[in-house]
Amino acid sequence: MRYIFHPDALGHRPPNYIQRGERRPMPEKPERAEALASVLTARGGVLETPPDYGPGPRAAVHTPEYLAFLESVHDRWVALPGASEVVTPNVHRSNAPASYPTHVVGQAGYHLYDTSAPIAADTWTATVAAAHAATHAAVLVATGETRSAYALCRPPGHHATRDMGGGFCYLNHVAIAAQASLPLLTGQGRPPRVAILDVDVHHGNGTQDIFYSRNDVLFLSVHADPNVFYPYMAGHAHERGTGTGEGYTINRPLPMGSDEATVLAAIADSLADVARFAPEILFISLGFDTFKDDPLAAFGVTTPGFRVMGEMIARAGLPTVLVQEGGYAVDALAANLGSFLDGFEGV
Repeated sequence: MRYIFHPDALGHRPPNYIQRGERRPMPEKPERAEALASVLTARGGVLETPPDYGPGPRAAVHTPEYLAFLESVHDRWVALPGASEVVTPNVHRSNAPASYPTHVVGQAGYHLYDTSAPIAADTWTATVAAAHAATHAAVLVATGETRSAYALCRPPGHHATRDMGGGFCYLNHVAIAAQASLPLLTGQGRPPRVAILDVDVHHGNGTQDIFYSRNDVLFLSVHADPNVFYPYMAGHAHERGTGTGEGYTINRPLPMGSDEATVLAAIADSLADVARFAPEILFISLGFDTFKDDPLAAFGVTTPGFRVMGEMIARAGLPTVLVQEGGYAVDALAANLGSFLDGFEGV
């Protein structure tokens, strides 16, 4: 197992976000990454700093307009009279035909679909660093240099679509990594393909959006019922893909309060789907917000339960890239990651 982390990911530090109309302290904070990194070094691991892969990997997933927006928006925003220290939209894109806005306030509403992805001074640098970490993990596994790799990505990424950010996410790191791996794979007598299994408590709506019409990337997600939980407008079982991608999206929404056994059973069913797809690489969007005491959680997974989860994923027998997503019980993150790795690496 190789561990990949770029220290620039610590720079992203917006102080708050808006939830249910109230400004609240930001739970997605640098201490999350510090806690996760601490358990890796305690296990004797070496945190590798990824090389700069340039703009190519992110440009293969996100639109040019969106990337230009993310890179430049903070400087333009804070130059406005009376602007806040972080970018938070006060207008949003509608379903009606719309011209692309030229004003920074309009662009913020065009590219940020909620109020939980504030952009601070170092947000772009941090999410780019996380994208390099995920890309490097994918390259190491795709080229056979290692059988498995863990990318400590922060901020998370699975809610970012092709051209919109939300839910603490800006660039979609797992999608960037999966896309970057495909040209490096030879396939098994057919074009290569990969699978992405999202085990975060929130549906990976951004990842689904990016691959929804594709049949070379199988996307699966086990998450809390979006009828009553974020992201609300995606993640239902009837969402199965479109066009050539129909049947290559598999959602398993679970009731709020689902216990550990229910969550693990849904993951087992998803891994059976992965086996039938027979990908060259399995990517895991690894969220620890399924933890029973997570402040944003809806499930009851325990610390020992993450060990079982790690064992299950390892027993799939596939080259695997782990990409960190959510998990906001900072005091428990080290124990939960350590437990997961005990199970994964033990197998």
